[in-house]
Amino acid sequence: MDAQKQGADALFILLGAIMVLAMHAGFAFLELGTVRKKNQVNALVKILVDFCVSTVAYFIVGYGVAYGVSFMVGADTLADKNGYELVKFFFLLTFAAAIPAIISGGIAERAKFWPQLIATAVIVGFVYPFFEGIAWNQHFGFQAWLKAATGDEFHDFAGSIVVHALGGWIALPAVLLMGARSNRYRKDGAISAHPPSNIPFLALGAWILIVGWFGFNVMSAQTLDKMSGLVALNSLMAMVGGTLTALVLGKNDPGFVHNGPLAGLVAVCAGSDLMHPMGALMVGAIAGAIFVLMFTLTQNKWRIDDVLGVWPLHGLCGTWGGIAAGIFGSQALGGLGGVNVQAQVAGTVLAVAWALVSGFAIYGALKMTMGLRLTQEEEFEGADLSIHKISGTPEREVTW
Repeated sequence: MDAQKQGADALFILLGAIMVLAMHAGFAFLELGTVRKKNQVNALVKILVDFCVSTVAYFIVGYGVAYGVSFMVGADTLADKNGYELVKFFFLLTFAAAIPAIISGGIAERAKFWPQLIATAVIVGFVYPFFEGIAWNQHFGFQAWLKAATGDEFHDFAGSIVVHALGGWIALPAVLLMGARSNRYRKDGAISAHPPSNIPFLALGAWILIVGWFGFNVMSAQTLDKMSGLVALNSLMAMVGGTLTALVLGKNDPGFVHNGPLAGLVAVCAGSDLMHPMGALMVGAIAGAIFVLMFTLTQNKWRIDDVLGVWPLHGLCGTWGGIAAGIFGSQALGGLGGVNVQAQVAGTVLAVAWALVSGFAIYGALKMTMGLRLTQEEEFEGADLSIHKISGTPEREVTW
């Protein structure tokens, strides 16, 4: 029976890893559909290469920082328990690699290629696993201190804070240091629209992310015996709540409609194992409103050129999700309990502060040394031709 359980657990978490790996295709197509045509190839290449750099950084350094595990042992040791530790690494890697995929959307269309890969290695090798160890592996006694002070530990079941808020708040300094795209905000006060290049691809990216998210959330149980249908239904309800709110507040805009479900899913990650489904619906609906209102505010009023709105979507909706777990996870609102708002706020504030400090440090250093953005001429020509020497759909073919 033990052997059967080990095999089942390894398969369970492997399927989760594959589903979250597929989400990276969602990130790629969401960005491809949102950016202008001259930057589509760059979006696809960035997400794939970022994932590969993340894999190396997390395997050699990051996983050890978070969990104290080294893979520099014999293959016979690694294959123990059906290789469960290896597929667990694969699963958690797909979470870690989501951070640079999130950041990529904010700095799209004007970022240099190689400096971003260096940032990816540092973030996935140290910045992300440092906080991951605090939240999920009892590092530095933070969780024990919170439990003594408030009665409960900081709870983040599937990463509203650990993954999404961290990624979104690291992206904000990157976007600010990068500066707006050329001619986005003109001197006469006018704003150049830069509409999405391909709504069908944007929608495809959103759908891939939605489907993969059920692996992201449900398989966060990490073993088959801890799997809960409550997580699946809460994820569904939050997705629906986010979509409907974004539809109404976004006035039928397809960009908002397809980011609304993502806002809801970001927010429900933390408390998806605790909330009542009606609570999850509310959490998702509020997240959808946060995204639409804050995306509009950052773009039009504050003139922060966050191309995919990753700070409102992941940063703010993730922050809301961390706090919402303490509210809607309580027994008073139909949840399972074992959480409180004070602990959730403390964990959330720590994550936001760590992300901002790290983001300004990493991207500030890169800006001073290598530079962050393409030249004005390269940006005008587009990242596809400037970096990759080919466009997504070449207009003419060789005839000889």
